[in-house]
Amino acid sequence: MVKKIDCSIAVLGGGPAGYVAAIRAAQLGAEVVLIEESELGGVCLNSGCIPTKALLKTAETAATIKGAKEFGINGKMENANWDLAVARKDRVVKSLNTGLGQLLDTRGVRIIKGRGTVITINTIFVQTIDEIIEVNCKKMILTTGAVPMKPPIDGIDLDGVITSNEALDLDSLPESIVIIGGGVIGIEFASLLNSLGVKTTIIEQQDTILPFEDKEIVTELLKIMKRQGIAFKLSALVSEIQKTENGLAVVYSVGGKSSIQVCEKVLVAVGRKLNSDIFQNLPLHIKKGAIVVDENMETNIKGVYAAGDLTGGKLLAHLAFMEGKTAAENALGMSSKVNYNAVPSCIYTNPEVASVGLTEEEAKQAGISVKVGRFNFRNNGRALTLGEREGFVKVVADQENTIIGGQILGADASEMISELTLAITLKARADTLADMIHPHPSLSEAIWEACADVAGRAIHK
Repeated sequence: MVKKIDCSIAVLGGGPAGYVAAIRAAQLGAEVVLIEESELGGVCLNSGCIPTKALLKTAETAATIKGAKEFGINGKMENANWDLAVARKDRVVKSLNTGLGQLLDTRGVRIIKGRGTVITINTIFVQTIDEIIEVNCKKMILTTGAVPMKPPIDGIDLDGVITSNEALDLDSLPESIVIIGGGVIGIEFASLLNSLGVKTTIIEQQDTILPFEDKEIVTELLKIMKRQGIAFKLSALVSEIQKTENGLAVVYSVGGKSSIQVCEKVLVAVGRKLNSDIFQNLPLHIKKGAIVVDENMETNIKGVYAAGDLTGGKLLAHLAFMEGKTAAENALGMSSKVNYNAVPSCIYTNPEVASVGLTEEEAKQAGISVKVGRFNFRNNGRALTLGEREGFVKVVADQENTIIGGQILGADASEMISELTLAITLKARADTLADMIHPHPSLSEAIWEACADVAGRAIHK
């Protein structure tokens, strides 16, 4: 016998967009059911943002130990204990996962663990471990996210060929790895594994890594990562992965010339595809694999909303948070919008990369006449005390000095980018930030100087 549950809002998917939508809808007084097949928190909490950053902290600590002599401390880096690093990562994830469950429970959100399939615009069937539940809702929000994509390469399913999900739970660190893909996921894992002593090679089909980032930032990051020992094969097309006696061999070609890179593991990091097979019964408008929504996050079907990775665009957890919130508010009669002009993006390499708004190239392509300010961290007192000399801040402004973009390569870039995000949100002028007193010594002074440099009046440049 099928069990039936009625609710105001049904949210399908418990990742960043989904759980935020559920909590916000509950705050607004709705009776909410949240359906999640796996673990609450989605990719971000369980196999993405959080676990990778926990392991990157291990890599950062290893790098600090290796450079301790510069700070007057004698010692040497022993081999990293991967088991302990993974155990710490698991504790962090478990703590946040437990807290999220308690948060949803406190808000009165009913959680159903099982695989949901949309039957009609008001009905979802959920297959749990021991029963089928029919969820009837007035409105639904689709937030089922994305999964790692595997390209059609011969040998892609061989043992030892892994995705980012498996990379987080390796039994031991490999001696060597080839990472196919020079996007965010590939670059972050390269930084992580290289810092822990793994011989790392990135093979990228395009002639650059991180193609959507500022060219100056990417050029400098590439130099830094090469100095750190990471090898890059750019403009390289992978044709096959072969099993060898001692591991794997990746066959690739550059300019028609074939080469082989031998390694112990291969990490496939060529992007993610939308997890859309569970609502095929709905006549949704799909474009380039993504659900098309309007500014209210509503699909072409009235009363059906979508948020997060499903809607395409930037696959960012913090953007999904805002889209989930917006979908819930609009589903319950409010009028909310997402400001897509001020969405920060962070890449947790060593050093970090962070950006917001338009790059210099994007602004010029849009026909905007720009002013650009730059400031190097090697001229920043706090950066020198920290031993973090590499990188710079870049600020892009229009002819009225309004900040329209900003990029940072350097230590704690992910923490610093919020100042520029706020500036773009408030349509602030570069001279406003240049005249704002920043604490000394601090890394944020580099933003002050870069904003002053827009008008050619940086002090320490």
